Amino acid sequence: MASDAASNAPSDARGLGAAVGDSIADLGTMIVELIAGLGDFTLFFGQTLAWLFRRVPSRQLVVTSLYQIGVRSLPVVALTGTFIGMVLAVQSYNQFERFGMENRLGVMINLSMYRELGPVLAATMLAGRVGSAIAAEIGTMRVTEQIDALASMGASPIQHLVVPRLLACFLMIPALTLMAIFMGVAGGAFYCVHVFGVDPYFYFANAQESTGVWDLFYGVTKSVFFGVAIAVISCYRGFHSAAGAEGVGRAATIAFVQAFVVILALDLMLSISLDSLYQLIWPGEVAIG
Repeated sequence: MASDAASNAPSDARGLGAAVGDSIADLGTMIVELIAGLGDFTLFFGQTLAWLFRRVPSRQLVVTSLYQIGVRSLPVVALTGTFIGMVLAVQSYNQFERFGMENRLGVMINLSMYRELGPVLAATMLAGRVGSAIAAEIGTMRVTEQIDALASMGASPIQHLVVPRLLACFLMIPALTLMAIFMGVAGGAFYCVHVFGVDPYFYFANAQESTGVWDLFYGVTKSVFFGVAIAVISCYRGFHSAAGAEGVGRAATIAFVQAFVVILALDLMLSISLDSLYQLIWPGEVAIG
């Protein structure tokens, strides 16, 4: 019995060592693949920017992308903004009323919509609707070898497929964000005034006094970066789609997830940067109003 235990001990040790070694090897492989993927994405983004400034894409392609990304997304963005404004009113009214500050509800709703909820939620909705559609469309073209056929004819797939969509997202997502902000502000004001009975004069006077052009610039600046991120990530995932229907569906899903994570990370970095910029331009002042 003792000899059996002694003979099993080295094999157990070797098994544990092999498991640890495999785990380290898997971790190393994952890190290498992550770095390689980031490098490939950076190269793709660089090529897109190069084609963007090298040659103006076809007007028809740009107009089509503007319609698909902007006009067709308008109803869902407007509806989302309206309900978000109303939800803000419902969730905040009791707390504000407790301190006799219900007339200042407009300040909180407007600032939230201008700076955070308007840009972030509009971008999230568009990452799901637009980003997934772009990835699926380009992924289908990759699977059916349409991209290879385009390249074989001497045309750049990036110029014809990526640049128009990038321009459309760059232009339309800030515009859609403005629509989401407007509808959120209007929805919150409607609910506060007509449901909770808040005095409209004080509501709008306080809201106007405490929000300004900087707050709108704050949100629109974020939306520009969000739009570029959605376009580039979705196109990249479509270009690298695996074969088959499953590969296209996976590309669309990954495009949305990665775009959503990048939106949140950009939101944090841009908030810090814009607040620092405000303090640099107007030192000593609070970046509200």
